[in-house]
Amino acid sequence: MAFFLRRFMPARFRNDGPTIPVLRLAGTIGIGSPFRPGISMEGLAVPIRAAFAVKDAPAVALVINSPGGAATQSHLIFKRLRALADEKEKKLLAFIEDVGASGGYMIALAADEIFADPASIVGSIGVVSGGFGFDRAIERLGIERRLYSAGERKVMLDPFSPENPRDVEHLRDIQRDIHALFIDLVRSRRGERLKETPETFSGMVWSGPKAKEAGLIDGIGDVRSELRARYGDKVKLKPVTAERGLFRRRKAVGVSAGLAAAQVDAILGAIEERALWGRFGL
Repeated sequence: MAFFLRRFMPARFRNDGPTIPVLRLAGTIGIGSPFRPGISMEGLAVPIRAAFAVKDAPAVALVINSPGGAATQSHLIFKRLRALADEKEKKLLAFIEDVGASGGYMIALAADEIFADPASIVGSIGVVSGGFGFDRAIERLGIERRLYSAGERKVMLDPFSPENPRDVEHLRDIQRDIHALFIDLVRSRRGERLKETPETFSGMVWSGPKAKEAGLIDGIGDVRSELRARYGDKVKLKPVTAERGLFRRRKAVGVSAGLAAAQVDAILGAIEERALWGRFGL
């Protein structure tokens, strides 16, 4: 009878281990389509709030598997995680799986401690932009480009027009600003743990053990093993996930949206996402 009644007692009166919310972030950041949504602050707002709302949890675990993506979304998620960790006075622990690179690593910086697997890929502290130039191709095909704008820089870096060195330099200025923000975040969050070298902010990536030597992470381990080591074998891991059902996707697309257009959008998003993962051999 005592065993039966024990399940109805408040957790603080039971001799059980603590419950640790586990928030998983997997995929590219910001890049996606209605049918292939990427990681974004909008999609994570509710699960992040739910994770930190678990009253008796001494910590929140963040599991990351991302090659990066949009810098703004990465920074917004970083700020929200750090703000709630401070507000709720909970320790935030990040665990990198396959990849925690670029924006994925920026999000991990919100944590008090970062862990990775020996085979994880960590780092890529830099900024990249990519595209294609089709101006010669359409010329050979006899296609005339017609483009009208108000504002001489409105069509900057148009892929169907010849590249303008002035536009390229402006893009590089933007990249340098974002890179400087990223560098400041790494230095402020990692502090004395960071073993800075000329390659630290070059965009280089490292394996888990090398990232630990460089001070980019704190240890080698996975979420279950580390939480058991800290909080005992009775610790409970509570997954907190974002809503990812058909209803949410249909709502995002809209009732009148054409399926063909949505499929094309999904294909283009998948190509861009595949290119990001491919940079790390995955």
